[in-house]
Amino acid sequence: QVQLVESGGGLVQTGGSLRLSCVASGSVASISSMGWYRQVPGKRRELVALINDDGSSKYKDFAKGRLTISRDRARNTLYLQMNNLKPEDRAVYYCNAVVWEKGDDGRLDITGLWGQGTQVTVSS
Repeated sequence: QVQLVESGGGLVQTGGSLRLSCVASGSVASISSMGWYRQVPGKRRELVALINDDGSSKYKDFAKGRLTISRDRARNTLYLQMNNLKPEDRAVYYCNAVVWEKGDDGRLDITGLWGQGTQVTVSS
């Protein structure tokens, strides 16, 4: 069974940087789109950035110029480089992926997955 595991969150000061990682493990045949989302208590989860299978990416306005999404296809890994962090970037960051999973019978099945989340805290 495929799962996503994030890492790289933590506490930084305003203006600091973090690099989040998300690794897809298990019976991964291929991965289509991947993305980063974030959520603060009391609010719904919001998109940060997406990266497609062809490498093209989209960002929410608050992320442009400060956050960079990238992926290593060979390692089934997604990254989010976060620079010039602000207190309002504080949230739990989640990885999302559309994955083609190979079953025990060899058949492929498409599924959407979420990671467990990683906390990012920015002190003022």
